[in-house]
Amino acid sequence: MSTKAKSTSKKSRTTSKASHDGSGKYSLLATQNDLPARTRELVIGICNQSLADLKDLQTQCKQAHWNVKGEGFIALHELFDQINGEIDGYVDEVAERAVQLGGIALGTARAVAKKSHLPEYPLCISESADHVDALSHALAVAAKSIRKNIDLTDAAGDADTADLFTGISRGLDKALWFVEAHKQPRVVK
Repeated sequence: MSTKAKSTSKKSRTTSKASHDGSGKYSLLATQNDLPARTRELVIGICNQSLADLKDLQTQCKQAHWNVKGEGFIALHELFDQINGEIDGYVDEVAERAVQLGGIALGTARAVAKKSHLPEYPLCISESADHVDALSHALAVAAKSIRKNIDLTDAAGDADTADLFTGISRGLDKALWFVEAHKQPRVVK
């Protein structure tokens, strides 16, 4: 590659970077998306929070998948891996939505660890019932947050992101149902 081509390539990479002001906010990248800039900024922040929660949830599913033992082992081992795969799709959709709106998807392990609202997954459990309880709780917390984000993005005027979160909410509720089905049933009064 010629020196001029290297210089041009480097310049185009530099000009396409979003700037960071040190507060955790990034300036918007240029896009012809017709949502107002303020709406896009708000929704990008919501997407990045959801990305952190979903990526954390994904790792919690894998933690359960790798370490579950005892009654119902194979069913839970496979279920936890299946749910992880479904969440991987949600992670990708949410990250891509942030970028479509002119943002930067903040999905590194360190960014996720700083931003996730999920409770810490207990690392030293192995019994199937303990993993069912821990993962059920994580799924419920994530689903509640996603439902809140449906309302926030809808109120901000971004029906598309609200619709994205609605689909994710349905999927998380189904995953929660599947995991909780492995618990002893109890009657709620």
